[in-house]
Amino acid sequence: MVLDSLLARPRRVFAAIAVVCAAMLAFGILYLQNVVGLEPCPMCIVQRYALIIVGVFCLLAALSTRVASWRLWGLLAVAMAGFGAFTAARQSWLQWNPPEFATCGRDLYGMIESFPLQRAIPMIFRGGGDCSAVDWTFLGGTIANWSFVWFLVFALVILLTLARPAARPFRS
Repeated sequence: MVLDSLLARPRRVFAAIAVVCAAMLAFGILYLQNVVGLEPCPMCIVQRYALIIVGVFCLLAALSTRVASWRLWGLLAVAMAGFGAFTAARQSWLQWNPPEFATCGRDLYGMIESFPLQRAIPMIFRGGGDCSAVDWTFLGGTIANWSFVWFLVFALVILLTLARPAARPFRS
């Protein structure tokens, strides 16, 4: 009942997801990176960018007044949430099955500056020592585990919102 009434207002759903994305980024950057002192690995950086893009697409969907526009932004947000979930799942797998040689290599920017993109992208997803390290947990889950869960939640909520017939006139 509550979920049904929330999903009936797609602009609010998209705005709420954008706010949650911003809050998660603030937590990761302001607290985990600047207070706790955790440096993000290449896969964390990719997940961070995926979260930024999901938030931006949801914000654009929330600001759209035409049904076709917010549906398009919503689909793009689902695609990016899927990419973020894939990256988080891969990092979780690396944490559960750490590689024999613990070396994550350079950060994402260093890889892109030093290597052509076709070589840098596989290096990012190969992971290594830092990507498989578990430096912080909450309720038994690592940052990658929680990132995966949230990307899935975003994708499912957006898909449920997109599956509902659009109300006429468009409601906020």
